[in-house]
Amino acid sequence: MRFTALGGLALAAALAAPLSAQGIPVDEAQAVLRTLVESYGPSGAEGPVREAVKRLLPSGLKTETDSAGNLWARFGGGGPAVVFVAHMDEIGWRVTTINDDGTLKLERLGGFFPSLYEGRQALVHTARGPVPAVFMPRDSVGRNPDRTPPALSVDPGTGSKAATEALGIAPGNSITMPKSYQRLAGTRATGRSFDDRVGVTALVLAARRLAKHPPKHSVIFVFSVREEVGLEGAAAAADALGTTAARVHAVDTFVSADAPLELHAYGLAPLGAGAVIRAVDNSNVAPAGLVDSVLALAKAEGIPLQLGATSGGNDGSVFAPWGVPDVPLSWPLRYSHSPAEVVDLKDVVALAELVQALAQHE
Repeated sequence: MRFTALGGLALAAALAAPLSAQGIPVDEAQAVLRTLVESYGPSGAEGPVREAVKRLLPSGLKTETDSAGNLWARFGGGGPAVVFVAHMDEIGWRVTTINDDGTLKLERLGGFFPSLYEGRQALVHTARGPVPAVFMPRDSVGRNPDRTPPALSVDPGTGSKAATEALGIAPGNSITMPKSYQRLAGTRATGRSFDDRVGVTALVLAARRLAKHPPKHSVIFVFSVREEVGLEGAAAAADALGTTAARVHAVDTFVSADAPLELHAYGLAPLGAGAVIRAVDNSNVAPAGLVDSVLALAKAEGIPLQLGATSGGNDGSVFAPWGVPDVPLSWPLRYSHSPAEVVDLKDVVALAELVQALAQHE
């Protein structure tokens, strides 16, 4: 199904239609993704996202939250479990110190370029609720000759430590920036924290269908925490499952070179061309035989699927000490870890359909 050059009514009809035999409409994927993207949850503060996932999962599906903060959902019967892991956290900061002038020193949570956030609005997440603030821009008078970006600070505009504390701000509070889900042309969308809210969306969409048609074997969905700071939630899940898992599918971003200014020699997976098997990254090489089986299933089900290598790690790699093979599933993403990530909703649907097919057929 093509989505180019469609008028308003034609586009609306196309978005309501399923893309393949699995039958997941684009507008359902968008509704779930919007809700998750507009929830805040830096590493270690995933609570609002976890609650949003619970609300989005099918009613009657029993879930549990482990001591690490991961949310688990189980389907099917016995036998070794097929495990799917998508992380709920996003990049952000943590307050370490309130300075005498009321500004905040920060600890970064996750890997990204802080300069992308300079001179933008910030949100300090306190026990009383979010407090607006500003990521302070660097000195522009030329007193930094090597042009090295300084450490980011946040200014809530108070002018004193006491006034900042009176707002409820304290060391340990998490910090993000305001965000919203925005549609672009066709089936493209932009926002912040598509990594890994798209992966979480795929599991939610698949769960809605698995709840109606459970697999005969054991399938476990883990919505993990603290991926951006070291795969900590996934490691706890891997230790809990040990050798009882047949294999794991980490569901996370494929950082794609499909952007106007990128070189296409490495990490290319075009947006709109389907989900991606993350066959090789810095933490894992997916077993060739399992990769071939996933490709064959996707072809049989009519699900568009790409194959690629990219950088970074994935949650499934921490299952390796238990002898559990990892075949990561992804979708192409532009401008990863920036305030304006870009995704194609057709890829979100393809990813959800792939998760559903793998859960039902393995």
